Amino acid sequence: MNKKILYFVLLISIVISSCASRKDLIYFQPADSIALITNYENNAPKLQPGDILAISVTADDIRATQPFNPISSYAGNTGTLQSANPFIPTYAIDNNGYIDFPKLGKVKLAGRTRTEAIDYLRNEVSKFIVSPGISMEVRNFRITVLGEVKSPGTYSISNDRITILEALGLAGDLTINGVRKNVLVIREQNGLKSEYRVDLTSRDALNSPVYYLAQNDVVYVEPNGARVQSSKYTQNTGVFVSVASLLITMISILTR
Repeated sequence: MNKKILYFVLLISIVISSCASRKDLIYFQPADSIALITNYENNAPKLQPGDILAISVTADDIRATQPFNPISSYAGNTGTLQSANPFIPTYAIDNNGYIDFPKLGKVKLAGRTRTEAIDYLRNEVSKFIVSPGISMEVRNFRITVLGEVKSPGTYSISNDRITILEALGLAGDLTINGVRKNVLVIREQNGLKSEYRVDLTSRDALNSPVYYLAQNDVVYVEPNGARVQSSKYTQNTGVFVSVASLLITMISILTR
């Protein structure tokens, strides 16, 4: 009888610890009166000090672009044109938000989106070249995903347009133990860090100001209660086994 009671208690403990509400796991559950208003242009990341930009200038007259496209040191003295050289000049935004661009000198790009920066440079370069084209890429755009995901780590992004869902996808999605209702995004802007909380079980997450991530954002998925408890059990497994063995031995002796 005592063994049956022990088995029953053990079974109940397992069932309780393994139970999870469907509402805790399903993404973007339907809700009334939530309009999806996410707009990339309104939430596009801004360039900031420390960003490394690869910028090239193009035009119909390739020779006119040479002053704006420094020749790679790898070209030696051959006079290779920039169009034939795979090297694209890079510029680091300084602490004051400026880059030092050929012919233009100090140009402030921090605080602008990449699209705005391209338009601004195109307008400035057009004072020297007819109908120039500007190509710009943020070379050090990366995000970090930590916590209860399958593959936590830092990921380099080839462009500046990535959503929180894509970031979690890169990390292999949340584990079953990840809290979907309280995902944390840490963002640094102008030297100040801000925290945002996102409930992935709500469609309103699509309207979050951090739905589109910015460079160097950190996404953290906290563990749920079951995960926390299991870590405690793992740490104290030896103690529990010893206590359980002692109790079973005592019950066996007392019931003889």
